[in-house]
Amino acid sequence: MSSVTLHPVTAANSDLTIPRVLDLIKGLALFEKAPEQVFATEALLRQNFGLGEGAADTKYAQCVLAYKGGAPEEGGECVAMAVYFFTFSTWTGKGGLYLEDLYVEEAHRGQGIAKMLFRYLGQVCKEKDLPRMDWVVLDWNKPAKDVYLKMGAVEGKEWQKMRLEGAALDRLAE
Repeated sequence: MSSVTLHPVTAANSDLTIPRVLDLIKGLALFEKAPEQVFATEALLRQNFGLGEGAADTKYAQCVLAYKGGAPEEGGECVAMAVYFFTFSTWTGKGGLYLEDLYVEEAHRGQGIAKMLFRYLGQVCKEKDLPRMDWVVLDWNKPAKDVYLKMGAVEGKEWQKMRLEGAALDRLAE
């Protein structure tokens, strides 16, 4: 295996990284059997990752990419991503990290890349004094669940995910 290095998406490297982020998002959607649900564009990713002029006010998420064979500007191959954002817990009185998506291309699974991405996020939590990291996993993704449990993650049993979107969200806002 060629060496794997991690590279946060930044304004300086976004011309090379943002197209790959979008490709990985589409790959994840195919894996999750929902490709028709991807509406993200490069422009939306740039804006909502807080990249470019005037975008800092809309920095809703951050992304770190895993590259094999060199950095983005060296022509390395982007094979995985982790997209995350910060939350707040009223119970701890501190922030937290929410992992929105972690995806490793199929040909590169089983090589420790997901663990590298999790370690990076763990280091972010440590540096920012964040007491926890949360994420969700599809109930049918047993291989991922097994990895998470082996890392020491705890499977939630009491809390259920809820969502408002589309017409329901529009009605609420009226």
